[in-house]
Amino acid sequence: MSAKTANKIATGVIVSVAGLIVLVLAGLLGFILVRGLGHISFDFLTSAPETIRRGGGIGPQLFNSVFLLVLTMIITIPLGLGAGIYMSEYAPANKVTNSIRLVVEVLSSVPSIIVGLFGLLVLVNLFGFGFSLFAGALALTVFNLPLMVRITEQGLRGVPREQKEASLALGLSKWKTITSVMLPIAMPVILTGTILAAGRVFGEAAALLFTAGMSSPRLDFTDWNPFSPFSPLNPFRPAETLAVHIWKINSEGLAPDAKEIAAGASAVLVIAVLLFNFGARLLGRYLHRKFTAIK
Repeated sequence: MSAKTANKIATGVIVSVAGLIVLVLAGLLGFILVRGLGHISFDFLTSAPETIRRGGGIGPQLFNSVFLLVLTMIITIPLGLGAGIYMSEYAPANKVTNSIRLVVEVLSSVPSIIVGLFGLLVLVNLFGFGFSLFAGALALTVFNLPLMVRITEQGLRGVPREQKEASLALGLSKWKTITSVMLPIAMPVILTGTILAAGRVFGEAAALLFTAGMSSPRLDFTDWNPFSPFSPLNPFRPAETLAVHIWKINSEGLAPDAKEIAAGASAVLVIAVLLFNFGARLLGRYLHRKFTAIK
């Protein structure tokens, strides 16, 4: 067999496998969207769910998901940026640093249900946060922190060495070089990874079953006091997110239209995750062109 023939066969196999994966993904997304899009309306997105009656919505669950996402990113981004900067620019190359990188890699592959059980034992019970948005945000921080550390470290290591050395040669301190030269260049990579991590948070369910809870109090959207138990801004109240709500409806839903509600909520969740992913790519390309002047 000639080299050209072998190359054509290998290329055909690779393209076929890639096409099969795309078809499976498109079929899955198409099935979810076709089943659910017909049930989505403004009332469905804003009204509260019903336990045993027909016609409930996903308003509180959708708000809880967005609020939990904001809380998680507020905690994850500073910690991830700081750890990534340290690992890239300050940590010495020794066995301790290699061990830290190994721990980060292992932590990134821990199943989310294990993170949820850790959150239940440590955050909910030991520290006494109870089933709350704050406990869920801390658990998701454990889940997402390795990703943020790796993204930040890789983004900073991707900065051309000449630009870093030129900044230091001009008399700028190392910290000033990092914040004024390296971070702006690495920002497209960091921001893209951050948005992708946010998409993972939005669709997470297993870790939240044991930390944020599977129920939510009746929220009063006219009460914006964050210390009120019925305020939507209270981070220490239990909160059922959209992904948990889908699981709960499919497993123990009593409403006559439980299947329709689950289908509509699944479509909303898929659309939200797709928007996160497409938004990350578009924003990353825009920032790359802006900072590098490459079209």
